Amino acid sequence: MMTATSHNPTAIPALERTSAVKTFLISGVGTALEYYDFLIYGLAAALVFNQLFFPDVDPLVGTLYAFAAFGTGFLARPIGGIVIGHFGDRIGRRKMLVMTLITMGVSTFLVGCLPTFDVIGVWAPVLLVLLRLVQGFAAGGEWGGAALFGIESAPQHRRGLWGSFTSMGIGLGTFIGIAAFAIVTFVFPDDLGFAWRIPFWIGGVLVILGLIARLSMPKTEVIDEVRDSGRPPLIDAVRNFPRSIFFGFGVSYGYNTIAYIGFTFFLSYLAQSGYSSADSLMAQFVYAAGVFIAAPLCALLSDRIGRRPVMIIGAAAMSVYLFVFFPLVQVGSVPLVVIALGIAGALTGVMQGPIPAFLGEQFPARARYSGISASYQVGAALGGGTAAFIATALLIAFDSNPLAVTIYGVFAMSVLAVCTLLLRETFRIPTLALNDEGARATARR
Repeated sequence: MMTATSHNPTAIPALERTSAVKTFLISGVGTALEYYDFLIYGLAAALVFNQLFFPDVDPLVGTLYAFAAFGTGFLARPIGGIVIGHFGDRIGRRKMLVMTLITMGVSTFLVGCLPTFDVIGVWAPVLLVLLRLVQGFAAGGEWGGAALFGIESAPQHRRGLWGSFTSMGIGLGTFIGIAAFAIVTFVFPDDLGFAWRIPFWIGGVLVILGLIARLSMPKTEVIDEVRDSGRPPLIDAVRNFPRSIFFGFGVSYGYNTIAYIGFTFFLSYLAQSGYSSADSLMAQFVYAAGVFIAAPLCALLSDRIGRRPVMIIGAAAMSVYLFVFFPLVQVGSVPLVVIALGIAGALTGVMQGPIPAFLGEQFPARARYSGISASYQVGAALGGGTAAFIATALLIAFDSNPLAVTIYGVFAMSVLAVCTLLLRETFRIPTLALNDEGARATARR
């Protein structure tokens, strides 16, 4: 059966009529609230979870355990991406994005209610890990769906920019999360023993705002206008586009490794280097602002010159900058470390901005949610789920010398750059050709 868009090459997909502002509210703000929930765990792991849930070990080892628990959320992300991606391709993006938001909100609120190790012993970290798994499952389906809503709503020459609304949402969510912890730290400077719960409770409530936006999503979607092969979407993606899946892993691994070194490890490293919690949060605040500003600008640039050049330049620049970053931190100057984190955030945004469009454009509409979620979330689990843990372990193994962490980051950037080169450049391919499986398979050859 021919697709609705195949009959008329000038037809405009229904989602393209959604305005940029509304798309940002649905894709970007919804993701911001969900990633606020997901990332405040990383902040809590760096600041207080080592004392509250793993109190019987050395503080640095406790931080290592806290980051290990943080990483468990990433174990569930590929499962969430595959399961939610399947239904997103079958019954629509809208229903899945509503479901992920509710799941994340409830689990985050419950984290804020958990008793600590002093109250229930070993059950405290066990319950923490279980809720982290639920968060990971929801986050696994969130990113792909939100990114695709932006891409599939966009004018053809703005897919990179509109896809970056999700990247902006991650930066905005981090920004809000850091602000929440900064306020709590300011109000309770000497004891976060109870106050750490407040950001989690706020996150559970704020999800309601994102839910209102997502319930206003158009009911007509791109998958209503393309043919169904009858096979599970992920099987189609793996069978027809194995190169996109495999090298998508590598892009995601490289990006998520450096991003979660920035989002989580840098914060604990600043604390280990003698900076106060307030100073560390201020620097991380500027880091998130750098991501938020750079991501859309570089995504827009990718709409003009291509996804690959922008991402490879970003990876190369970050590789060089890592050799500069740690010496800047070791100077001991708060203004200098704030600037250093701001630059690191901006360089992260250079890569993050084009990624949603670049990976989403590798797959046809009918298998796109499954394809992008599987490739991105497996890479995120391998990279982001282990980044803070590995970086902390390297710091311990090399007697607090950060050179090993620098080399680790450079390796991740090399993987991203190589895999980016091995994927097709897609920014000039018409949207309708990308959406149709037959046209997409022909173009691939």
